[in-house]
Amino acid sequence: MRSVAFPLVYLLVKVTEMGKAPQLNNVYLISMLTTIGGLIQGFDVSSMSAIIGTDQYKEYFHKPDAVAQGGITASMAGGSLLGSLFSAWTSDRYGRRDSLFIACIFWLTGSTLMCAVQNVPMLIVSRIINGFSVGMLTSQGPILIAEISLPHQRGRLLSLQQWMITWGILIMYFISFGTSYISNNAVFRIPWGIQMIPAIILMSCLPMMPRSPRWLATQDRWEEAVAVLARLHAKGDTLDPVVLAQTTEIREKIELERQYQSSGWMELFKPRNIIRVHCGIFTHIWSQLSGTNAMMYYIVYIFQMAGLEGNNTLLSASIQYIINVVMTLPALIFIDRLPRRRLFIGGAFIMAVLQFTQAGLMASYGYHVPEGLKGSPTVTWRVSNGKASKAIIACSYLFIATFAPTWGAYPPEIIPLYIRSKSVSLATFFNWACNFALTFFTPPGFKNIQWKIYCVFGTFCLVAAIHVFLLFPETCGKSLEEIDEVFNNQSIWAFKTGSEPSRFAADVEQAKEDLSAGKVNTAYFEAKA
Repeated sequence: MRSVAFPLVYLLVKVTEMGKAPQLNNVYLISMLTTIGGLIQGFDVSSMSAIIGTDQYKEYFHKPDAVAQGGITASMAGGSLLGSLFSAWTSDRYGRRDSLFIACIFWLTGSTLMCAVQNVPMLIVSRIINGFSVGMLTSQGPILIAEISLPHQRGRLLSLQQWMITWGILIMYFISFGTSYISNNAVFRIPWGIQMIPAIILMSCLPMMPRSPRWLATQDRWEEAVAVLARLHAKGDTLDPVVLAQTTEIREKIELERQYQSSGWMELFKPRNIIRVHCGIFTHIWSQLSGTNAMMYYIVYIFQMAGLEGNNTLLSASIQYIINVVMTLPALIFIDRLPRRRLFIGGAFIMAVLQFTQAGLMASYGYHVPEGLKGSPTVTWRVSNGKASKAIIACSYLFIATFAPTWGAYPPEIIPLYIRSKSVSLATFFNWACNFALTFFTPPGFKNIQWKIYCVFGTFCLVAAIHVFLLFPETCGKSLEEIDEVFNNQSIWAFKTGSEPSRFAADVEQAKEDLSAGKVNTAYFEAKA
């Protein structure tokens, strides 16, 4: 059936099984390669943000108005809606790794069409196909990382996804900025062609990467699962205490989950899962409704509203992307040490203050431009005061500097194994649904309600802070199996629950003692290397 459904995936599986590809064993290297999907998403973001302000783009696509440009930009998110749901099926059937391979095929197809684009309908179709790929990449990449990492690594490794998104945005922005000096249609064809490179790299590396050990366990492929854990965390020693502890936790959890005798979509909404699924969904929803991605896609419009013109707009926007890259580093370094719940609350509150500040500055020092700026009919508000303009730009920079280390998190770790692919796909679906709404309605928002759109985003940020305080429990440093207990055994009110240290280290020590005392049935854990 695989050979009929997905010939290239079948080839990937056969090459791997035949041992033709060298195997990667370093968790950090594997995670970095997996997050190329984030780089691809970042490429897509800035491949539009830098280009929509060029004369060549406007002329070739007949100067799209606010609604038309919103539709073009949002078409990628529309495709991602479908891709995130489709990935739930491929993830359960073919695994996390092979789902990434399928996503790369879609990306190369969409990028080829996008590079050869002839009109707006063709551009929208190509972006929908690319979005389909991004929906798969952004749901399956984090799942694979979460399922191959240890508790003390997971937050840092998951943050690599967000960091790679920021790098993708920055790299593609400067490529697009460079091509903006070209006087013909290559101004957008070159960037849209270059964005195929990361997918080619990821496809070539996937045969060397392991499958998820937890997915293998659900398929009763225990020898392979143990072998993967040993490769990644014990230099191939299947009797290492870390491997024993992980295998025991996974086996016990799978046996418990199988007692539920349900892994369908309705299982997500049963009392034992609804709180955690809801947290996973709203992590994405609030991240989008804060206005971050809307500001990324339309940064040129925002800085034009602030009074910048010409190349000053593009150069100032590039600083924002650099800040995004740099300020994601603290998440990589400290996220496994700092309470994620507090980061969410503090970040949302600070972002709300900055959004309301920008609204106040624009309202106080700006004026209405009924017909829009020359060449930018979407921008109908203009700030002429120099100090106010600098303050608005500074708030925009501070907003990104706050978002990057606080809300750049992903929810796979809070979802139980037997519904993980469906839950993460659903959460990613809501992520792209909000992204679609924002990217579609932000240009009309700038045109019709101008500075008031910042008040909308600020209100969302405040509601997010309250929501996290009430219902988001702390998960930092816990194993995937321990997180289940956090949601199963405690009050739904997060502010009433305590935060207990992870037991994983104690489980490892217990495994050492049992192994030394001969209490472990070694045949139970041994696997083929």
